[in-house]
Amino acid sequence: MLDRNQDFTRIRNAEPERDGLLELPVLILDARVLFPKALSLVPLNSAASLEAVRYAKQHQQTLIAIKCKADPSGSELRDRVHSVGTEVAPGRIVEGTGSVRQVMVQGRRRLAILDIREQASYPAASARVIIDKAADPEGAAALRASLIELFQHASQHNEAAPDSVIEYIRSITEPGQLCDALASALPIHADQLQQLLEQADVEKRLEELAALLAADSQRHKLRQEVHSRLQDEMAANQREMYLREQIRIIQQELGDGDVFQQERRELDEKIRRAKLPPQAHDKAMKELSRLGVIPSMSPESGLIHTYLERLLALPWNAVSAENLDLRQAEAILERSHYGLDKVKTRIAEHIAVRKLAQDKMKSPILCFAGPPGSGKTSLGKSIADALGCQFLRISLGGVRDEAEIRGHRRTYIGAMPGQILQQMQRAETINPVFMLDEIDKMSSDFRGDPTAALLEVLDPEQNRHFADHYLETPYDLSKVTFITTANDLYAIPQALEDRLEVIEFKGYSEEEKIQIARRFLIPKQLEANGIKGRGIQFLASGLRHIIRHYTCESGVRNLEREIARMGRKIARRAASGRAFPRRISPTVIEKHLGPPPVADLRVNRQDAIGVVSGLVWTPHGGEVQTIEASLLPGKGGLTLTGQLGDVLQESAQIALSWLRSRADDFDLSAEDFENHDIHIHMPEGAVPKEGPSAGITLAAALVSAFIQAPANSDFAMTGEITLRGHILPVGGVAEKILAARRHGISHILLPKDNEKDLRDLPKAVIRDLAIHFVEDMREVTDLALHEPPPRQRDIQAEAGRREGGRSDSEVDG
Repeated sequence: MLDRNQDFTRIRNAEPERDGLLELPVLILDARVLFPKALSLVPLNSAASLEAVRYAKQHQQTLIAIKCKADPSGSELRDRVHSVGTEVAPGRIVEGTGSVRQVMVQGRRRLAILDIREQASYPAASARVIIDKAADPEGAAALRASLIELFQHASQHNEAAPDSVIEYIRSITEPGQLCDALASALPIHADQLQQLLEQADVEKRLEELAALLAADSQRHKLRQEVHSRLQDEMAANQREMYLREQIRIIQQELGDGDVFQQERRELDEKIRRAKLPPQAHDKAMKELSRLGVIPSMSPESGLIHTYLERLLALPWNAVSAENLDLRQAEAILERSHYGLDKVKTRIAEHIAVRKLAQDKMKSPILCFAGPPGSGKTSLGKSIADALGCQFLRISLGGVRDEAEIRGHRRTYIGAMPGQILQQMQRAETINPVFMLDEIDKMSSDFRGDPTAALLEVLDPEQNRHFADHYLETPYDLSKVTFITTANDLYAIPQALEDRLEVIEFKGYSEEEKIQIARRFLIPKQLEANGIKGRGIQFLASGLRHIIRHYTCESGVRNLEREIARMGRKIARRAASGRAFPRRISPTVIEKHLGPPPVADLRVNRQDAIGVVSGLVWTPHGGEVQTIEASLLPGKGGLTLTGQLGDVLQESAQIALSWLRSRADDFDLSAEDFENHDIHIHMPEGAVPKEGPSAGITLAAALVSAFIQAPANSDFAMTGEITLRGHILPVGGVAEKILAARRHGISHILLPKDNEKDLRDLPKAVIRDLAIHFVEDMREVTDLALHEPPPRQRDIQAEAGRREGGRSDSEVDG
């Protein structure tokens, strides 16, 4: 280890002062750590370092080498260097290229830095010698053997270590010196070397160095494994390329030509035959040109090939022949669905305009909105049959990724077009009927907002140039007849709803359900259960019994389910050879389907004070909601329960304010409001409730509670109230009227402005109900509330007046 050209014997170790401290110049190192007994060539990167070395050489004394901290904690010099350094003897200064100078130094002892200070030309420090803690001989011997073994393994892949260094290290027997020599010879990070330098316990120093050597050996092993695997994969790829090249040459010799060139020629021919629009044609030819210059085995080649196949698989010009015969189309719609006159009329208008305007018309964007089970989805298929077009359908319920609509960009692994273009590829024509089901049940998250992506799809002014991220070229959707379905229009963003032509589906009346069951549901289920042609007949009374006592819905989905249940009961008996009923009456239904789950739908069965029936709309149809109001001794507080939303709570506040403003009309005093707390409750508290249409119901319940007038249980009402008592129109009137009829309520109070909404209801429904149109809250109370009985305070006041009159007579007498 000793360099003969360096004379370090003349430089002795520093002698301590009277206080036992060493005062020496300081050599600051950037990212190096020097160890005792080791020779190192140190660069002199600063004038201070050069002056410190020159001073030490001139006075033939040692100096202290200290490493800088990676993350200093302060600006002072003592904060920027470590607290443990090495006493070194300086040797000859070597002049390098340019102005670079280096000095050869020999490590002597570990020193603990107690103080360091700046001087005129170089820093100096006060330090004391660190004495190594002796190791256990047996433990040190075992650690030394392990270190030598690890070093021999590491030296096999460490080409920087010369043989003389390796032999020198093997010859060292003293544990501390062995550890310092190994630390100097191995490529270990400077921070880890500093930790070894600061470790005074020789045995712990050996353990730490053994751990570093073991980790380095493990990293080298992993690198070798990765390198070996990479070499194997490269060899396999080269072998595959070599074999494919041989195949290409053999094919050329046999006259078959290059298979890749043949595929490119086929793609070129497909592009020319496809008669693509100019932009799509230019894009396809550009990608084909790229395919010609990219190596056949490149992954990019497969991506381009897949892109071109998808581009050419889309319909660009193919148009299916449309049925423009109005009578035939109307017959198909009438045969497949009962009622729904608005929809059938709209489709007939579309066919008529298409017949007269030809390609000048724009395809409609329809939205079927209504309760579940009212035939929205199945009607879409019937419209496609009537138009003679392909029918496509995707369900958007739960979709929250914009890429489901617009597709993924081709830079992503596994990229593909969106659902719109995937379905268009299936249709193979540019004018299908495309149904987007459950459009109100989409949501958005960090992946984008699919409802915003639909704005372009469902806009007749924009969908001529629909941009899919994968396709990267405009696609024409203007010939597509889009139909969307929804249960709740309030869940659709306003910008999207503005692009839709909304056709509302009302709930079915009892008579309509019977007709639908006879024409469609019963034949379908008889055939599905294998009992068609066996003389099964559902009586009208039996169907009415199922509708009233086994289902509670606006649509007919549960009705079909109950008919299917009855069909399965009959099929089981027929299959086992037993007798089965052929005339399905209420008695037969209860025998096979069990007791009716809906015993009586009537909510309010008797007149009561403060209890009024209201009509509400839900996405599943209309419902009857009871509202209860009670007065309690208190200080005029208002309590609302039943999970009422903000708008509904405001309606209650408005109703109470109206009543207080009209207190004289009902012979109420200020004390009636100040001495009572009001509690308003809507049953079914687990169900959230919202909306302004319960305003007149809340006001009627409050009036009934305050004047003690029973409310007529045969009345139900809906309408929004103002502070002046005016009644404003509300929505969902048809569903609300059907719900009232379903619940056995015969009198309905509606806002005067909703009179126009009755035109779409069946005449049988109107005939069974007494509908009263009201404009002011006073009309509601006059119709829905009974005459209140005399109040106790009125009786007492009258008795007082009579008593006073009698006393006056006695005085006069």
